[in-house]
Amino acid sequence: MNEEKKLVEMNEHELRAVIAQYREKARKAETMGIVNEYEVYQRKALIAESYMVNSENIEIGHVYRLIGIEDHYFKVERIKGIFAWGFRLNGTSSEEGIPLALLQLK
Repeated sequence: MNEEKKLVEMNEHELRAVIAQYREKARKAETMGIVNEYEVYQRKALIAESYMVNSENIEIGHVYRLIGIEDHYFKVERIKGIFAWGFRLNGTSSEEGIPLALLQLK
């Protein structure tokens, strides 16, 4: 039986390899015009990247710029696993969880 490791069980080297695979699959999907598949692999890569972020570097109550989304900021209320929970500034008032890899750390 071939069991794949879970992302949480991987070391940084293994995570980087998985991220590269996801990005390559996303690139291929994009060139073939399969938008939904492209977005799935981009999201998988983002989740894998979040396992490499040290959550101790994220301050509760601090506002962070979101990577790849111009002029969007996120106030972190709590962290659970690889997600930061809080609110987008100038956004909806409902709480949301975003992958840690989206936060632009100093």
